[in-house]
Amino acid sequence: MNVLLIFLGKFTIFVSRLFNLGSGSTWPGHIALSANKNFIKEIINKNFHLKIILVAGTNGKTTTGKLIQTILEKNGEKIFQNTAGANLLNGIASSLILNSNLSEKINKDFAIFEIDENTLPLILKEINNPDFIIILNLFRDQLDRYGEVNSISKKWGDALKKLNEKTTLVLNADDPQVANLGLHPKGVIVRFFGINDKSLSTTKNQHAVDSTYCPNCGSKLEYSTIYYSHLGIWKCPKCGNVRPKLSLEISPIYPLSGIYNQYNTNAAVLIAKEIGITLDKIKLVLSEFEPAFGRQEILNIDGKKVQIFLSKNPTGFNESLKTISILNAKNLLIVLNDRIPDGRDVSWIWDVDFEDFSSQFKNITVSGERTFDMELRLKYAEFKKFETEENLTKAINIAISKTSKNEILYILPTYSAMLEVRKILTGKKIL
Repeated sequence: MNVLLIFLGKFTIFVSRLFNLGSGSTWPGHIALSANKNFIKEIINKNFHLKIILVAGTNGKTTTGKLIQTILEKNGEKIFQNTAGANLLNGIASSLILNSNLSEKINKDFAIFEIDENTLPLILKEINNPDFIIILNLFRDQLDRYGEVNSISKKWGDALKKLNEKTTLVLNADDPQVANLGLHPKGVIVRFFGINDKSLSTTKNQHAVDSTYCPNCGSKLEYSTIYYSHLGIWKCPKCGNVRPKLSLEISPIYPLSGIYNQYNTNAAVLIAKEIGITLDKIKLVLSEFEPAFGRQEILNIDGKKVQIFLSKNPTGFNESLKTISILNAKNLLIVLNDRIPDGRDVSWIWDVDFEDFSSQFKNITVSGERTFDMELRLKYAEFKKFETEENLTKAINIAISKTSKNEILYILPTYSAMLEVRKILTGKKIL
């Protein structure tokens, strides 16, 4: 049956790309899993040579996955990945279809799967012991779908307890909930990454803070350094729980702006080192790295530069605003949608610290399905001047027209909005 499903999937991908209906990154897998719920497990088991890297977390999955892929490919490995952010089971199944031949064989060395928060426990039922699991962070994101961070963390912890010594866990030590996951699995190799640069710390309390209580005893944590949100150097004054010792705290080079991308890069470099790639080779690759779609990706439109910063939750939005402010941004387009991939509840925008940036930008345009929610939020944040336009195509044209040739238009969209923005700017669908 799987041979037929692979054939049908490849045909679906071909038709989808031929008529510019998308990349075929979800539907082939959806069909395959509907016909055979064990499709992923069976294909993986037939390709036991394949080394598997899972990348999980709220923010940074796509960027970290591409960083790892680029480093490995430039060092002679054959890699495939679930592309276009298709990080549910159907996206993983689709990537297996695309990279399998009709004998169900995959001629690659590594598979890198970006994993949605809720999908990690599910995929570990299909891939019992992947070679590496990276967990980047855990923030509030789409509460109407996922619930609070504690419930996600518990699901992750329960799933990770079933791993054996084949798997190496790579965890963000600066996130207390994530670091705590390394205390429970028995026999699993655990490595920690983080940051040890106090010059990057902030003294301001952010509204988007989720995990400031000890995951071991529930007491309030103390921080000697905060990088952003609840990430930093922490300890529990009651039970003695402290941030674990870091296996890696600095990369030889950082190809993307923002503290959050330092974490992504450190995670990718640690994986590459664990695989056996030297720092000199890693540095050479990172110096030429190109960002993934919508993640600081730069497009040239009508002789002007447009840079897209996916901003889909309070913490991510804060970091995008902070980063473009440091880059001296003058022109900003904010696009807020409320579709299923974004979360239907947009009340999270009130946890974004817009007040800190009310005088930072010269030209601001607001668009998206929830244009007027964002307009109200900016008014409360005392933004004095901005333009609203519900029609996204018109909003993009307005924002580009206000951007001079020597400036950059920074677009901060939610997830579905990012896909729309790219389709309008490039004429191509991603998913």
